[in-house]
Order: sequence, then C-alpha cells, then structure tokens
Amino acid sequence: MLSMIITLWCASIVALKKTLSEEDKKAELITQQGAIESYSPRALTELREWIENHPNDPYREIAVQRYNECVETLKEIDEPFYDWNDSQISDLEKL
Repeated sequence: MLSMIITLWCASIVALKKTLSEEDKKAELITQQGAIESYSPRALTELREWIENHPNDPYREIAVQRYNECVETLKEIDEPFYDWNDSQISDLEKL
C-alpha cells in the first residue's frame, strides 16, 4: 500500500513539473513575441477537417475564425510553441 502511494506521488510530481515547465515556456514566448499559436499541427488539421465536413453547422464561422487566427499567428511569430516546421507553416492558408 505504501509503495502505491509513493508511486502515485512520484508520478504526480513528474506530471506537475512537466506541466509547469510547458506553461513557463508559453509565458516566455508570449512575453517575447506577444502571441503563441493556439493549436498543434494535428489539432489544426482536425479543425480544418471538421470545418470542411460541417458546412451548415452553426459553430462553423467561429471555427473558421479560430483556424484563421492560428494561421495568422503562425505566420507572424518567430518561434512556435508546438512542433511546427517551416514547410508546414508556409503551406497553411486561411479559409
């Protein structure tokens, strides 16, 4: 029982440290650049697919705005937070 409690605490501490370091990096990028992108490459791809597959959805316009904001931000900032490469960013177009 004690070993399970120790294991749980250790896993929690590792997860907390990782989360806090990511949040520190985000804050640093926002301070330096004034903005960071809101979506990872996978999430932005999924958002675009959703937009294309739901042309009559009442939330489509909001999704398009969010997509376009992320594309604009990626083209304006020097260092993205998520794992974007230059070719992925240059291939992006607003909807």
